[in-house]
Amino acid sequence: MVVLDFSIVNVALPSIERELHMAADAVQWIVTGYAIAFGGLLILGGRAADIFGRRRMFVAGLVAFSLASLAGGLAQDPVLLIAARVVQGAGAAIVAPAALSLITTGFPEGPERTRAIGLYGAVSSVGFVAGQVLGGVLVQFTSWRAVFLVNVPVGLIAAALSPAILGPVRTAAAKTAEAAKTATTAAKTATTAAAKTASNRSRLDLRGALLITSAVTLIVFAVSQGVVLGWTSPLVIAAVVVAALATAGFAKAETRHPNPLIQLSLLHRRGLRDGTTLAFLLGLWNGGEMLVLSLYLQQVLHESPLFTGLVIAPQGVVGFMMGMLGPRLAGRIGVRRLLVLTAAAAAVGFGVLTRLPAAHYSPVLFVVTLIGFGTAGTAMGSTVLASRGMADADQGVVGGMINTSRQVGAAVGAALLPAVAQGVSGGIGVSGDRAAMLAAAVAALAATGIAWRAAHALSPRARTAS
Repeated sequence: MVVLDFSIVNVALPSIERELHMAADAVQWIVTGYAIAFGGLLILGGRAADIFGRRRMFVAGLVAFSLASLAGGLAQDPVLLIAARVVQGAGAAIVAPAALSLITTGFPEGPERTRAIGLYGAVSSVGFVAGQVLGGVLVQFTSWRAVFLVNVPVGLIAAALSPAILGPVRTAAAKTAEAAKTATTAAKTATTAAAKTASNRSRLDLRGALLITSAVTLIVFAVSQGVVLGWTSPLVIAAVVVAALATAGFAKAETRHPNPLIQLSLLHRRGLRDGTTLAFLLGLWNGGEMLVLSLYLQQVLHESPLFTGLVIAPQGVVGFMMGMLGPRLAGRIGVRRLLVLTAAAAAVGFGVLTRLPAAHYSPVLFVVTLIGFGTAGTAMGSTVLASRGMADADQGVVGGMINTSRQVGAAVGAALLPAVAQGVSGGIGVSGDRAAMLAAAVAALAATGIAWRAAHALSPRARTAS
């Protein structure tokens, strides 16, 4: 549902723009506002899942997401709609890392976990396909409001069923307290330390969350407004400077907090660094591509919302197949080699789309299947790479980091690629959309280079196992 909500809104953007009389540069904030809240709060959501219980936070996030969807579907004002999208993003930021950490802690590291993550990706691709097609159907035959309201019954039913399906809540503090109860009388000092640890673990780094969210918001604002106001605009420069200061403040705050959002020592793990970087790049090309293609098909080719969804849907179908078959392929060639293959496939697909037709549908658009293969494979591989070797107690925050990287990338892509298109064509035009696809190809090529370096940095024995 979280993935569906990202793609389903893309198809509805032109209808929202017309009905609410929104300016073209304001419409992107329906997507970007969601991505900012999602990306900025994911790490906090992941750590909260580790501390307070993954099932509990999963249910809480579903309820928040559903109520925000109701508000968005009933909104009569652009500001209220964007505000509802921000709250939706916050709910999604709780759901996503809790869901992923439920999987990574529920399966042992190795082929079994890789298959589980592959299935997770396949289900996400189903949401992607459903978003494109369902969005087109709902917008064409009902109203854009239905793309929000459809989430309400799904989210509330899922929240109601989750306690019975996912089992009892197991918080980090509760586990520590249980360990303290079993301590012997001779281990009173250890018991006191355990109680202190439980107390520390129940504290969330709210200051760190505020700083990183502020940094993400300002970065996306600077990217999206750079073309409109000019890259040397005082407002854009100020946003970049304050974002840098917030990032530095976040890093400093993490070294002082007793239970930081991110243990900085985790960043020394190369797999986590490579995995989060790859997730950022695929988010950039995927988030920007979906927005640009949706607007291109409806505004340049003048296709219907339903047809737009059907044109893009094969990308998700191939993503589903990749999620199901990718773990087997990873077992044969290794996760790192798989990442090289999938990122390169995405780059080739975007290279073809730099020749988007200026009028009428062309079979060249079927190349989105190649992008779907590359996106789904990179998503699965980067998640496996980032979660390897991590303790169960950190899987929530690792899930938050990998999702944060992808969603920050999506926020930047949703701002950057339309800005490239607008800057080149000066409005609606195929030349700008072609330039945006070239920018996406550059991001995919960068991901290919990172995956290639990771694959060739290992010894031959380790390379075979990876």
